[in-house]
Amino acid sequence: MAVPNCIKIIICRYNKVMRFLLTVILVSFAAACSNAGLYASPLEGGYPLAPRANASDEEKSQAYMNARRLVIEAANKYMGTPYVYGGTTPAGLDCSGFICLSFQDALGVSLPRSAAGLYTWTVRVTLENVQPGDFLFFSTSSTSSITHVGLYIGGGRFMHAASAGPQTGVIISGMNEAYYINTFAGAGRAFPAAPSNFSVSLASANSQNGSSVNTIASAAGSNSYSGVAGQGARPDDRPNTGDLNSAGASLASGNSKGRLLVSVSVAPIWNGFLRGGELFRGFTSHFCIFADTYSLGPRNVFGLEARPEYDGALGVFRLPVTLSWGRDEKLRVFLGPVFSFGDSDEQLKSGKVNMLGVIGVTAAPFVISSAIGEFAPYAEAAWQTSLGRTGDFDLIYDFTAGFKFSTGIRWLLQVR
Repeated sequence: MAVPNCIKIIICRYNKVMRFLLTVILVSFAAACSNAGLYASPLEGGYPLAPRANASDEEKSQAYMNARRLVIEAANKYMGTPYVYGGTTPAGLDCSGFICLSFQDALGVSLPRSAAGLYTWTVRVTLENVQPGDFLFFSTSSTSSITHVGLYIGGGRFMHAASAGPQTGVIISGMNEAYYINTFAGAGRAFPAAPSNFSVSLASANSQNGSSVNTIASAAGSNSYSGVAGQGARPDDRPNTGDLNSAGASLASGNSKGRLLVSVSVAPIWNGFLRGGELFRGFTSHFCIFADTYSLGPRNVFGLEARPEYDGALGVFRLPVTLSWGRDEKLRVFLGPVFSFGDSDEQLKSGKVNMLGVIGVTAAPFVISSAIGEFAPYAEAAWQTSLGRTGDFDLIYDFTAGFKFSTGIRWLLQVR
């Protein structure tokens, strides 16, 4: 018995739909696994001491506070370690190496290996809301790029590996110092927020002279600190009352810095239902200028993008020009007009496809930092509206004409 053509068409399209969905699922699953295994942010899970997903709120809060304490205790072991550019061992550390080694020792997790990478990875918080275990970022160069990072320990103090100044190596400094106020670029959080009264108190014999004992007694917003100069706390660094409040006021008056970034990517457009089972539908690319700002309160990232693409299924070249927005570079939404050139393929019943505009979302689950910028695998889904296409209505073809899914790698470089 011959199978009617209509049934054959339905089966063929069903297979293509299933293949498309399977591709989406596999790509999403791979991104999720990579995110969980490498740089999940914030650190709600993915390490042995993380709370269970079904744990109570109280259990989760306690687990995250313990994680913060463990990181600070691990960091305290390296007080007095010499500064070595690119150093990641107890023999010598740079600023991000110090942070990475402390987290690796305490929790067994791997973090981005640069100050800029850590800045991108963490969740932004204001200086007034920073808590022990959070990160402080600084821009110490004329380019305004993120060049330095420290671990906040409370009381307006932070541990860091200093490369210059009266003392170098892993020391403790204060946010009351003019140098750090003027170069402060933002604060980041790796763990979910702790209770407002969260504090860390520890005693360590790992002093620079081998005999001093350093005690950090801190609470978010408090300024209690006792220490010795031999432990890296310079005598002229004693915090004044209201360190964070005064630093925050200074930043609010205009010292807070944003960043200017450029990014480039080229990616295949994955086939959904068209072109006879071919894997790729075409290619897309984007050239973008990003700027992040704190002028609206929390961090916001705005972008202006050109997205030239070729759609082989439709036989058209398109140029979307979009504006994008997000809280960080990892997840952004975008929209804008689309300029279309060429006639659609006969698979769309020989109609002119006039694209009016596009709206979509881009997700980059993690970032890989390098000396030449940051690289981020990403997935993007977009819908492009159309007008003026001739021919009978066909849900599958009409949907495919407007929907686009692509995956690729984005290169991001800070220019200011």
